Amino acid sequence: MQTLDFHVTGMTCHRCATSLEAILVKVPGVRNATVSYAKRRASVGTSAGMAADTVIQAIRAKGYDAHFDNKVTQPGAKGGQALKVLIIGSGSASFAAALKAIEEGATVTIIEAGVVGGTCVNVGCVPSKILIRAAQLAHQQSQHPFFAIERYVPTINRAALLAQQQSRVEELRYAKYEAILESSPKMTLVRGRARFIDAHTIEVTSDTGTPQRFGADRILIATGRSPVIPSTPGLADTPYWTSTTALLADQAPKHLLVCGASVVALELAQAFLRLGSKVTLIARSTLLSKEDSAIGSGLQKALEAEGMRILSHIQINNVHYDGNLFHLETAAGIISGDRLLIATGRDANTRGLGLKAAGVATDASGAVIIDQYMRTSVTHIFAAGDCTNQPQYVYVAAAAGTRAARNMMGGNIALDLTAMPAVVFTDPQVATVGLTEADAVAEGFEVDSRLLTLENVPRALANFDTTGFIKLVIDKNTGRLIGAQILSAEASEMIQTAVLAIRNRMTVQELGDQMFPYMTMVEGLKLCAQTFFKDVTQLSCCAG
Repeated sequence: MQTLDFHVTGMTCHRCATSLEAILVKVPGVRNATVSYAKRRASVGTSAGMAADTVIQAIRAKGYDAHFDNKVTQPGAKGGQALKVLIIGSGSASFAAALKAIEEGATVTIIEAGVVGGTCVNVGCVPSKILIRAAQLAHQQSQHPFFAIERYVPTINRAALLAQQQSRVEELRYAKYEAILESSPKMTLVRGRARFIDAHTIEVTSDTGTPQRFGADRILIATGRSPVIPSTPGLADTPYWTSTTALLADQAPKHLLVCGASVVALELAQAFLRLGSKVTLIARSTLLSKEDSAIGSGLQKALEAEGMRILSHIQINNVHYDGNLFHLETAAGIISGDRLLIATGRDANTRGLGLKAAGVATDASGAVIIDQYMRTSVTHIFAAGDCTNQPQYVYVAAAAGTRAARNMMGGNIALDLTAMPAVVFTDPQVATVGLTEADAVAEGFEVDSRLLTLENVPRALANFDTTGFIKLVIDKNTGRLIGAQILSAEASEMIQTAVLAIRNRMTVQELGDQMFPYMTMVEGLKLCAQTFFKDVTQLSCCAG
């Protein structure tokens, strides 16, 4: 048996407390319940392992609200002490989990071998988007579409841009991570490399100290990922760049060679192109090969129009560096440049963790296998973020971390990824949600789809920028929207409307009947939806 305490709001008298007690004792799994109007609290004895959320839902069904009390003994805690949670890693998933676990009564120890904050704030989302934005502004000064405004090629001080970039990185790392550690007495940071001794024990080895061992009631693995380096002959002996070193470069290359054709490769390749580098991109397949084929082909045309050289279906057979230039041997001949960026994917940071000793299962790539509740193959060990077999997005990591913490504390909260948005911050941007047409057919849907080019979107015409399209995929039998793919400027700002439509199981008719503000790019979603049942070329400019 366990005792769960709650702070209850909404009660107006002692009779409220009495009636709530009567409701709670009827909930399956509840052994007893005491509700105090004066203290605004409910103390509920339940079967071991019963989720606190079950009780909260029963309280809310009565018209009140409740918050789980942090001070109670949790399932798995010993001797009346707070549950001990140990987290390996200090990125978005880690801190989201830590804050939620503390809120629900646990004490948390975070183990980190490197810089606090993980990939996103340090070497991922934040610095890359600063670089991309600066490059976009530089490009617009020399390539904007308004002939009445003088164009000019700006002078770019890469070292100064890097200093500004890193200043913002440090500012956000402190505000969102380090300051939280400083202000939270229930959160402790331990520096060093973690390794499982057994399913309940972690050994931490620092650079200077002797190994320490930590026991825990619950463990979260949130170690992230690192760039994959292919075993191409000659590559290991060269000063190649990864995304991390590229973002920290204080000079733009004369000729950047980029190996890769997915998100990181494309974003950085275009950024350096716009900052003045010549860029050659070498793709083993096609651009964004996992997306709808129209996305990759449309983006390739846009990048080539800016001057990027793109070589598709090319393998690099050998790499040689002569002290000044990289020389890549390919079927298309020797390709040479002064810098080489390797951006061919990322592997889970699980090597050396001793997961086998804990009994934690991984897939062939080393990613921790988890279910929709963030549980691993070991009952009390959870995992979240990029080190798992879930999609590698920081918002997925944070959502998974929060849910993992709630489930550690007795909850049973799933992470639903059926309406998960994804964005590539090239220009035009790529934004997607749900199923592509091919994926929908593979899943057994009878599908219908429409593709609307941006020449049909008033705001794109006003911007003199009609590169791209909007594609919607529906279940033909119900008319329900099941997928959206957008190649467009501001696609990242448009996609959430499609996310909400899919999440709420809207039909394309319902989406097309909504009011959208005129002269916005997101209006293109409405227009694309309307193409399923009318000819949008015959509408007045802002017809509903």
